[in-house]
Amino acid sequence: MKKVLMIFTLFFLCLAGVKAQVFNSGTAWLDTNGQPINAHGGGILYQKGTYYWYGEFKGSGKDGNKAKHGVSCYSSKDLKNWKNEGLVLKVVNDTSSKLQIGCVIERPKVIYNHSTRKYAMWFHHELKDQAYKAALTGLAIADKPTGPFTYVKSLRPNNNYWPVNYPDSLKKPLANLDTPGESYKYRKSNGDLVRRDFEGGQMARDMTLYVDDDRTAYHIAASEENGTLHISKLSPDYQSFTGEYYRVRPGESNEAPAIVKHQNKYYLITSGTTGWDPNPARAFVADKITGPYKSLGNPAVGTNEEKATTFQAQGTYILPVQGKRETYVFMADRWKPKNPIDGTYVWLPLTFENSKPVIKMFE
Repeated sequence: MKKVLMIFTLFFLCLAGVKAQVFNSGTAWLDTNGQPINAHGGGILYQKGTYYWYGEFKGSGKDGNKAKHGVSCYSSKDLKNWKNEGLVLKVVNDTSSKLQIGCVIERPKVIYNHSTRKYAMWFHHELKDQAYKAALTGLAIADKPTGPFTYVKSLRPNNNYWPVNYPDSLKKPLANLDTPGESYKYRKSNGDLVRRDFEGGQMARDMTLYVDDDRTAYHIAASEENGTLHISKLSPDYQSFTGEYYRVRPGESNEAPAIVKHQNKYYLITSGTTGWDPNPARAFVADKITGPYKSLGNPAVGTNEEKATTFQAQGTYILPVQGKRETYVFMADRWKPKNPIDGTYVWLPLTFENSKPVIKMFE
């Protein structure tokens, strides 16, 4: 792989818990082999003293966002030095498989199930040559954090189930959205897309996972043509959906969800829907993971340009730092759609001021 010039912001936490060093070097973030880290749209699993970073393995050129290899994994003890653990989920040269070379795999997240002792990876999955039409979520499982992960299935979740917070008056499948006088934007807001997708399952695009203190796991995804987030409760083994799910901020077009629990409240940070172009982040808070979520505005603090573009990046995960009380990392990507392999990473401290999350360059 050619050496890529990357601009990234990375901080390493000291024993004091808050003090940090900031590096904005303008050079490639290299793994322990001296190669640029290739793990985009990523998430972190912490297991037995080691951090595991899972992400999309990007290629070069106009097709670089398509999965030509699979999901990569890196491991670290200190969040600074990352060892390449290789591809832990590989696409296959099999045209009968949904996981065939050339499909789209985005935002892989991995959680560990203490009962089954299995690692569950869920990811946004689009079928080869179908653009973003399929809107599936995919599952792979493994016995070790470094895999190999075995592909299990891809699906649209919650088929034949209504959202818990959905009005009884609307609980009737809808086959046609072409009602005169009603805009498509209105349809996305009032929940008609839930009705449209009731039997086939709800759309699932940008996603993340969260395991709560009681070890209940949730799948959070952009649904309803990216108009509304769905928070879905997973089964006890984390390998299927229970049919219990909630609509969050209907019709507001949030994607790139990242979530953290801080002082018994749930904070959700999202982006708007502007394709590969950055936009202002959005923060929300709720007393329960399932909502309702109250808007807190833009959590980015800095120059007008930094606030308007979330430091030219889009969030992917919020990492609680182990052993450091109430210390969090906001992980984000700077996308390069013309040559995706050139995409970079922005990691910034996420703090709280007046019970609101704040993301800014560390001073």
